Amino acid sequence: MSGATVHVVTAYRPTSELFFHPEFAALPAEVHEQIDPAGGARQTAEHGVELLGASVTGEAHALPGSAADVLCDVAASVTADLIVVGNRGMTGARRMLGSVPNSVTHHAPCAVLILPTT
Repeated sequence: MSGATVHVVTAYRPTSELFFHPEFAALPAEVHEQIDPAGGARQTAEHGVELLGASVTGEAHALPGSAADVLCDVAASVTADLIVVGNRGMTGARRMLGSVPNSVTHHAPCAVLILPTT
């Protein structure tokens, strides 16, 4: 598709949600101050855009929330034609508990392409 923009989307849990996890609570206070899930997510999304190369227009998005909700929200806000997502979590117990690809296919405002991941 000529002139298309690829939107690289990363979701993260806000630090406030981490306080409820036992592993986080066990960390020293100075470590709590160093944790920046938004910054890490932003770096991941920006790296994804860099991997696209100069010939592809890309835009990075790093937003708090569940991965499926964030993907669908960004797709709606940019009027996306297609969401591309990997099939991770579509087999075994995670399939029964709800996977990101499964949730996206049920709530997406556009077509969804699920690619096999290795």
